[in-house]
Amino acid sequence: MDTIGSRVLEKIEQVCPGDLRQDIAKDIGMTPDAFSRALGDKRHFSSIELARLADRLHADLHWLITGTPDPSRLTVAARHDFDHETGERGVPGREDDEKTIQNIALAYRQAYRGPGSADPLPYDVDGARLLLGDGFVRPFAERLEQHLGVDVVRLPDLSTAYSFTVGARRVIAVPATGNWFRENWSMAHELGHLAMRHHDDGLATDVSEHHEKAANTFAAELLLPKQVLDKFDWDQMDDVALAHAVWDLGVSTDALARRLSRINGYAPARVRSWADHPTQRLLRRHLRLDAPSDEITQRMDAAAQRRFPLALQEAHVAAIASGALGRGTLAWMLGIDPEALEVDFPEIPETEVDDLAYALGL
Repeated sequence: MDTIGSRVLEKIEQVCPGDLRQDIAKDIGMTPDAFSRALGDKRHFSSIELARLADRLHADLHWLITGTPDPSRLTVAARHDFDHETGERGVPGREDDEKTIQNIALAYRQAYRGPGSADPLPYDVDGARLLLGDGFVRPFAERLEQHLGVDVVRLPDLSTAYSFTVGARRVIAVPATGNWFRENWSMAHELGHLAMRHHDDGLATDVSEHHEKAANTFAAELLLPKQVLDKFDWDQMDDVALAHAVWDLGVSTDALARRLSRINGYAPARVRSWADHPTQRLLRRHLRLDAPSDEITQRMDAAAQRRFPLALQEAHVAAIASGALGRGTLAWMLGIDPEALEVDFPEIPETEVDDLAYALGL
């Protein structure tokens, strides 16, 4: 893809392979002949034609011109809602989530200036699980940040989970719902998108569908690997043992039933029966933890809390202290009024009126 024409052709095949070339030409203000010659690199596209093409094809203008992605462009992958009855996927809240996603990106751009680079993520599930370490589902967000360099943001304003890169920072954003087992699956799903480099705008429906399935498979194999599930005697398991298995695996009863059915061809009767109930019901009734406090509620509470990485907050604190940033973005991250934010910031020296008038030549 070393010419503009070839990149435009590639994008047409991705986004709208059924559209007539003459209709695309008309939409961007070109004659069919001029468009055909430009696609064959026998004529240059004008700047306005390229800008219109980028809009028409939902393409990265920087990439159309140079062949390399715009380093400042934000591309997002989202966890789609899936209707098991119809088989349809979608992100109904995407438009409403856009402002929050852009605010997250702004917080990163303000804190980390310059291009930078990040170490590549392992493409395979086994490599990711090895780096995350044993028992990663309980401190999942912390393990993602410390072991894989993937930041986790949690906000109540989001309708679903997203992942994207901002400069050298990889970010997973999840909704603050208190549903910790759904959050685990969402983080694993979005890690799959990041690892497999699925972030691109304007994908054709079939390509997007393939990416979603691949990310969901990644999540299933990360959280519920066959070699781990095979260690359990699911058919002989009682309610207490099942509750402990769900707790340790960090998934819902429904996700467990679907995974076992996919691996073994059926879901054991007890797992299948509990898949029709809220996961919390199984845990509240049958989980036996030798702990002085209510760990079920603690886990739920943690998944409901607003969260930004401490490193990002510290970068903002330092920038505010130096005078490079105001307090607004950090206050938004913390969910508080900027005037209530107690941070160090440069003092503004008082100036006498006469001195100011002299400096202004008045």
